[in-house]
Amino acid sequence: MPHRPLPRCRVVRNLIARCAVAAFVAAVPGARGLADDDRESAAATAARTGTPHEGESVMIHGLATVIYHVPDLDHAKAWYAAAFRTEPYFDQPFYVGFEVGGFELGLMPDGEAGTSGPQALWGVADASAALARAVELGATPLDPLQDVGDGIRVCAVRDPFGNRIGFIENPHFDVAKVR
Repeated sequence: MPHRPLPRCRVVRNLIARCAVAAFVAAVPGARGLADDDRESAAATAARTGTPHEGESVMIHGLATVIYHVPDLDHAKAWYAAAFRTEPYFDQPFYVGFEVGGFELGLMPDGEAGTSGPQALWGVADASAALARAVELGATPLDPLQDVGDGIRVCAVRDPFGNRIGFIENPHFDVAKVR
């Protein structure tokens, strides 16, 4: 009979789920009184939301780094320094890192630049001005400035290396929530 890894994976997944439920029951006071289905649901919710139990730390702290792949690291380093008005804090032949508003913008000289996939939006005070500056520096408009409602405006450009750079002007963004 041929090897069928799927059932084994299902067994492993079920074992992991049972361990997670047992850990949840052990860690949460009063969880033993919940029905089995409720315990699994509560454990799944805690795992999905990243909500820590008492005494635990949050697993995901939030966005930390956005990496752009570029064919010419020196040219990209100069362009990004001008576009984001900051010099790199880390500059090596394999990676260049910029600190931008408490987050990291990274450049890597491998991989393929592109505009599809996850789309990071860099927070700005004025999306129109950010769009104009990027275009002035050699980027091409990709997504025109758009008011998406409630005072929020977004747009995007393609950098000279083929990457999508998005901007968001969001008056509701609370910097105090950044950790």
